Amino acid sequence: MAPQGRVICPPVHPGYEVFIVPSNKIQRINEDITRVLATLLRNIKDPRVNQGMISVTAVDTTGDLQQAKVYLSVFGLKSDKEFMKGLKSANGYLRRELGRSLSLRHTPELQFELDKSIERGARITTILNNLDIPEEDSDEHNDDDS
Repeated sequence: MAPQGRVICPPVHPGYEVFIVPSNKIQRINEDITRVLATLLRNIKDPRVNQGMISVTAVDTTGDLQQAKVYLSVFGLKSDKEFMKGLKSANGYLRRELGRSLSLRHTPELQFELDKSIERGARITTILNNLDIPEEDSDEHNDDDS
């Protein structure tokens, strides 16, 4: 019998039970991971990682808290490949420090993804601002009504 408040999925392997964590707890954990990683990423001295201003845009943790996908936005990024190599080499440090900061039974494995939505949004804004659209004069519309 499962403890109250937990849902047990059918075993993936005989002898293993998978506990599903309530979604509000996962949201809190995601927010905590975001906050801690934002601080830790500023402390990394690897020049491959320090290419620009890094923002943690989102964290998606799996229901079993084994893996966390971390979405990063970097303003002023010079090389995607080098940045990801630097993160891969710093992964152990980040995971260890994350485990020290958060009181979780297991520290999730971190997977990093570049989030380019902010860059795309800035590019779309620039394109829209450069469009040559004549502005309508509101006085002309008011004169037509009388």
